[in-house]
Amino acid sequence: MNTVLLGIITLAVVLLVVYFIYLVIGIKKTLNTVNEFIVTTESSLKPTLEEVQVTLQSIRKVTDDVGMVTDNIKDVSGSVMRIGENIEEASRAVKQTAATSLSETRGIKAGIKAGVDIL
Repeated sequence: MNTVLLGIITLAVVLLVVYFIYLVIGIKKTLNTVNEFIVTTESSLKPTLEEVQVTLQSIRKVTDDVGMVTDNIKDVSGSVMRIGENIEEASRAVKQTAATSLSETRGIKAGIKAGVDIL
């Protein structure tokens, strides 16, 4: 009976070792597949990452250009505002000159009328 028991234990150990070998081979195949996947993914991601960097640089340049355009628009609007103020000042000066001229013309007219009346 000891021999039968020893035979069963030996058979169980041999089956266990065979199962572990099969398991190790499966794990090795899985690791090889994972390594191939990583290599493939890495090779496909490198160009994508480079293109993303180029795109980000382009976006940065566009935002810088937009900032410059915004500054230029601020400068132009400031210039337009100053032109409007200058036109207002010129208009006031013309009105003031016209009012002064009108007063002087009335004075000359009154003087001529007084001169004609005296004559």
